[in-house]
Amino acid sequence: MTQTTTAGKRVGVLALQGDFREHREMLQALGHETVEVRKVEHLAGLDALIIPGGESTAIARLILSNGMLEPLREFCAAGKPVWGTCAGAILLAREVDRLDRPGIETMDIAVRRNAFGRQIDSFEADLEIEGLPGEAPFRAVFIRAPLIERVFGRAKAIARLDDGTIVAARQGNLLATAFHPELTNDPRMHEWFLALGTDEPPGPGTREAPRLERTTGALGGGASGG
Repeated sequence: MTQTTTAGKRVGVLALQGDFREHREMLQALGHETVEVRKVEHLAGLDALIIPGGESTAIARLILSNGMLEPLREFCAAGKPVWGTCAGAILLAREVDRLDRPGIETMDIAVRRNAFGRQIDSFEADLEIEGLPGEAPFRAVFIRAPLIERVFGRAKAIARLDDGTIVAARQGNLLATAFHPELTNDPRMHEWFLALGTDEPPGPGTREAPRLERTTGALGGGASGG
């Protein structure tokens, strides 16, 4: 299997709630130093940051109560790779349905929470992900997953389900996936993420005129959560 090679990096995983352990274990297996980020000071010296899956409302509440909202936004603006998986993608989105408090809101995507239903409706799918090294598709795990209803501004859809549903997007140094790469044995997403450069404009900042790219799949809404 072809992998993107990255020198050992110092990678933070937001560890307020959710499946941060699985990301940490994947990164450590790849030879990277990891930091469980629970306080503002833990962001210092990081090369990249992952915001994991979990309960988006709980993570958003803990971000606010720990005084981390503006520091996280500033980290996204600094040009270093930032990746939100599942609930993390919800928190990065500028537009989210039914989130009762502000998220990080730095990525030009609109996200619908729990779009695929309850945990019993979890599924796997083979995805072609634009830019991902290797010829084999990526086997993605979806658990109470959101979907990306549209991308606009500088964001770009990089993976879709067969029905056209957007499940991954990139905006410069920012990456959002509706699925859980940390629950697979395939490390390509983690290595590729860490190799994201800053050749494209970083996420937050002055917006361009909206360039809409919508999900074409027709999916019913799900219960709140995610």
